[in-house]
Amino acid sequence: MHDTIQSLLVKWGISDGGALYISWFVLLIAVSILAFIANFVSKKILLSLVSFVIKRSRTKWDDVLLEHKVFSRLAHFSPAIVFYISAPLFDSFANMIERLSTVYLFYATLLVLFGFLNAVVDIYQSLEVSRNRPLKGFVQVAKIILAIAITILALGALMDQSPLILLSGFGAMTAVILLVFKDSILGLVASVQLSMNDMVRIGDWIEMPKYGADGDVIDITLHTVKVQNWDKTITTIPAYALISDAFKNWRGMDESGGRRIKRSILLDMTQIKLCTPEMLDRFERVQLITEYVKTKREEVRLYNEKNNIDTSELINGRQLTNIGTFRAYVKAYLHSLPALHPEMTFLVRQLPPNEQGIPIEIYVFSKIQDWVKYEEIQADIFDHLLSILPLFDLRVFQKPTGYDLSMLSTRLQ
Repeated sequence: MHDTIQSLLVKWGISDGGALYISWFVLLIAVSILAFIANFVSKKILLSLVSFVIKRSRTKWDDVLLEHKVFSRLAHFSPAIVFYISAPLFDSFANMIERLSTVYLFYATLLVLFGFLNAVVDIYQSLEVSRNRPLKGFVQVAKIILAIAITILALGALMDQSPLILLSGFGAMTAVILLVFKDSILGLVASVQLSMNDMVRIGDWIEMPKYGADGDVIDITLHTVKVQNWDKTITTIPAYALISDAFKNWRGMDESGGRRIKRSILLDMTQIKLCTPEMLDRFERVQLITEYVKTKREEVRLYNEKNNIDTSELINGRQLTNIGTFRAYVKAYLHSLPALHPEMTFLVRQLPPNEQGIPIEIYVFSKIQDWVKYEEIQADIFDHLLSILPLFDLRVFQKPTGYDLSMLSTRLQ
């Protein structure tokens, strides 16, 4: 083809040297025009037709493929194929053009595969199983492997050498490769362990104070785990850190159907005393503990009579206390709340006294896990309990404040 054009130009009176360069230029322009036409037909006509069909189809996966430009990247094949087929026309340059066309085809193939893998991740994340088994880390590993494999094939085609020869050279560079891809290898190990052991999923609430993370997991990749904290900031944690360091996952709470309330009221120990008959009469009028007080009074009376105990002094025999009766009220009050879980741990206990008083701890579970509503339930419980303490002749412990010291000073004057 080249010789034909050159001979024609010589017949037209152009010198042999000029005809040589002009013939090459004309041939190159002609092939480039064909490649441009092939690219135009692929992108403007075929791609538009494919997009039209996909947007009107009911399936969703093809829309995801279109969104990630899988089909538009396939259009890159057409100009490369034109140049590859036309290579024999360039005589001595044919081998070089074939190599360059092959390298470009490998590059286009890599782009198509990357787009396809990204589409697979998007489709997979729309499934419920993606919360339990994240796929993104494995896809990133697949991308690295594909990039390395296609790079080796492209270099082999460009240098006209077998890929096996290049691979043997890479074997001698294993140490360097391990150093360069250290983070990727560690990330791969971490991703496999996180997935196989079901340690963390997208949507889990995790706490990792070392990295300032306290919120929901929004993304799991080969190298990192992204956590959106409750203040809407994003913390990025190395994936391997979740294997090597400790973190708290609140998924168990979510799956249990309850959220723990564990808080204490500190009571002033100087206010604890035995109940007088007058106090018991007053407590008996409290509806939540009416039956409790009646039952206990009868139980104490029978015990004291059976053992001939002189009850003229409260210290003798068995007696009810205001703190014990208060604990009974707290338990009855909590059982009356529909927002609490009666089947889960339900405990009102007295902890060892300390320098801040005697703690009465509430250890129960709320049915509602939503943070805002959970805090409201917890606050309502303690608002009520703190307000009724004086009715049991009890007082909450509180360190002296400036107001207390001021009142004391006023009384001493």
